[in-house]
Amino acid sequence: MIASRLSTVRDRLSAACKAAGRDPASVRLLAVSKTFGDDAVAQAIAAGQLAFGENYIAEGVEKIVALRQYPLLEWHCIGPVQSNKTRLVAEHFDWVQSVDRLKIAQRLSEQRPAHLAPLQVCLQVNVDGGPNKSGVAPDELMALAEAVIALPHLRLRGLMTIPEPAIDFEAACAVHSRARALFDGLNQSKIRQNPRFIPMDTLSIGMSADIEAAIAAGSTLVRVGTAIFGQR
Repeated sequence: MIASRLSTVRDRLSAACKAAGRDPASVRLLAVSKTFGDDAVAQAIAAGQLAFGENYIAEGVEKIVALRQYPLLEWHCIGPVQSNKTRLVAEHFDWVQSVDRLKIAQRLSEQRPAHLAPLQVCLQVNVDGGPNKSGVAPDELMALAEAVIALPHLRLRGLMTIPEPAIDFEAACAVHSRARALFDGLNQSKIRQNPRFIPMDTLSIGMSADIEAAIAAGSTLVRVGTAIFGQR
């Protein structure tokens, strides 16, 4: 069942890329496996999926440890990170997409083990001002990006957003296009002068319900859970 759903999602990605005049290889699929067990993740792995996103840090760490026999897996923390959980993220995950405060970024850098590659980071932006959403405000994004670039054990890869649900395709495209504009603007901003700057390559926007709109707006990574694993 999971293999079949993965195939359907991949077909959606390819069709959305074709409609947008984009190469399907330019968009990565992140399977959001929160609340599903090791067996479900193993089924996705058997179907060729290697990148997984976890919202709940302790649950994610349990899966990372349990599935260590698969060395090519890539684990993304995509949920809120509190100060008391930064060490778990720094020690176990490959990516964290939900950094929205300098304090959290500093702790992640300080606690990243020296033998591991830098932690790959996306800054979460509250692109539409949703009152119940996490994320740095767009007008504070530049300052946070400058500070994160300076941290020695992090690598800034891009931006992530979780906007409020849109009423239709056009509305979804509009809000995702705001994220794309922030992404492009940051890549072309004064942070390029920082010797540690590496052009950002990851725009993490779009989930099960709005894959097509996200890809039309320029997403390079879509986070899909329900369409792969089923209802929680």
